[in-house]
Amino acid sequence: MADALLSVEHLSKSFGDKLLFDDISFGINAGQKTALIARNGYGKSTLLNILTGSVLPDDGRIAFAGDTRMAYLPQNPVTAPQLTAREFVFSATPHENEDEWVFEQRAEEVLSRLKINNLDKKLGLMSGGEQKKVALSRILIDNVNFLILDEPTNHLDITMIEWLEEFLSKQRLAILLVSHDRYFIDHVCDDIIEIDNSRLYRYHGDFGYYIEKKAEREAMEKAEVSKAKSLYRTELEWMRRMPQARGTKAKARIDAFYDLQAKARTRFDEQRPELSVRTERIGGKILELYNITKSHDGRCLINDFSYCFKRGEKIGIVGPNGIGKSTFLNIMTESERADSGRVVVGQTIQFGYYTQAGLREKDDKRVLDIIKDVAESIQLDSGKEMSAHQFLSYFGFDDTTQYNHFGNLSGGERRRLYLLKVLMANPNFLILDEPTNDLDIYTLQILEQFLRGYKGCLVIVSHDRSFMDHIVDHLFVFEEGGTIRDYHSNYTDYRLEKERSRKQLNAVRREEKPQYERQRTERRRATYKEQKEYETLTAEIDTLTAERQTLEHTLSSSSDTDAVLAASQRIGEVMALLDEKEMRWIELDDIVNAK
Repeated sequence: MADALLSVEHLSKSFGDKLLFDDISFGINAGQKTALIARNGYGKSTLLNILTGSVLPDDGRIAFAGDTRMAYLPQNPVTAPQLTAREFVFSATPHENEDEWVFEQRAEEVLSRLKINNLDKKLGLMSGGEQKKVALSRILIDNVNFLILDEPTNHLDITMIEWLEEFLSKQRLAILLVSHDRYFIDHVCDDIIEIDNSRLYRYHGDFGYYIEKKAEREAMEKAEVSKAKSLYRTELEWMRRMPQARGTKAKARIDAFYDLQAKARTRFDEQRPELSVRTERIGGKILELYNITKSHDGRCLINDFSYCFKRGEKIGIVGPNGIGKSTFLNIMTESERADSGRVVVGQTIQFGYYTQAGLREKDDKRVLDIIKDVAESIQLDSGKEMSAHQFLSYFGFDDTTQYNHFGNLSGGERRRLYLLKVLMANPNFLILDEPTNDLDIYTLQILEQFLRGYKGCLVIVSHDRSFMDHIVDHLFVFEEGGTIRDYHSNYTDYRLEKERSRKQLNAVRREEKPQYERQRTERRRATYKEQKEYETLTAEIDTLTAERQTLEHTLSSSSDTDAVLAASQRIGEVMALLDEKEMRWIELDDIVNAK
């Protein structure tokens, strides 16, 4: 296609005996926004590294269109340590015909939204999270038309994530992104590609559509594999009886046998049963906080907060980075002292605390032994036991990985192992501080299922809104000045309430404008040219809105691949045009309809 920025044809890649993907092909068109999904270790980051040239494929072809200007954000960006944040960010290229003032204004907005305040700090002195935000800022203001993003929401708080998804959805850019954030995928992307069992599948729709169509595909494939297994037994008997002298027809049948064998040995990830763990009995007194106050560097983080935890409740904690969420958890577990107030922990309470600090183990220690050091097995509600080996398998650690050494694990595998070590101790009060970072979507769904069935008290800090919505009963909302508000619903409801409050406040402010401002506005009348532009825009917006609805229908229901590809390309252009024209229409509407 003439508008394809990226074409990937018959790409294959293995590492040793492990086949990541085999003979996969796909393309990304101008303006198309695509999410890449796969389990940890299935080749997501390897594919991105092949596309950006840092890793060579075993076979296949990659082609970028001549006008492609690409930027890549890896999970752990390598920046120039000697440069300051200001020097690094402002080394980006301004957009065509963009003057210096506009470029600087755009850069300042991005930097302020991502809360990068110390621009004169050298990158080498920054944490990994700070470096990633600086690298993200640079590519967002760079003059590119294709972004490749590997987990861009890691290290961002919820407010930053919501701003980023709005920013990216409005850009006329092609985007290929890896993310475990299902809400982020839904807000930004037009379609989803998945690597599964070394093959690639494409879904033109949101995450819910992907789940539905994936289930349909797997049901069909399981039926085919079941049929292949029946035929395989017959053909296997024939192969065993077959004499050495074989004719042309026999050789063809032998070739077909090996294809059938590969089909029959296809493995699927079976649906995991609900796992309900028996927790130690919780007494009448659980955890009580009385008038807790805490400040740091002259800033009040917690101001006179009291709460008595109840049996079995699940609480989510939300608020900007640096507002005191982790400090609050440390005070709950008495690993940090409050400035004033009391913490009373019930005698039966056994904390399990997953912190952001991570897991420290000897590099030569095996994964299975690390879990066995905690417990050989875990008790289930059914009265049965689940061994350490079975528990690891349930959360996606295969036999090979269980006998691997800790030093050979990836960062994501280490975080997952740390999480299982906390869970294996079978606490009756579980505290999880950002447990979703570096977990793939599949592992998140398993963890969600486990936590929904968890009988103890649960407190979670997470920037993953979907994860929070699926688990928690209510929220502790951290606000500036040390206020902690108890909001009795999920994060989506909280966000909608915030948006309603913002609109109401803006309406009140408009009503409270001084009278002289109103009179000055009332005297302003639309010119003939403005009146005609307003009428033209009204008609254009109606036309574009109708086109958008038609395109959305095509994307959700059409089986015509060419039509879906054309629609996925066009809808980004239509949305951008609508945004542009609606902004101007709002300006003119205030003038044309002034009373």
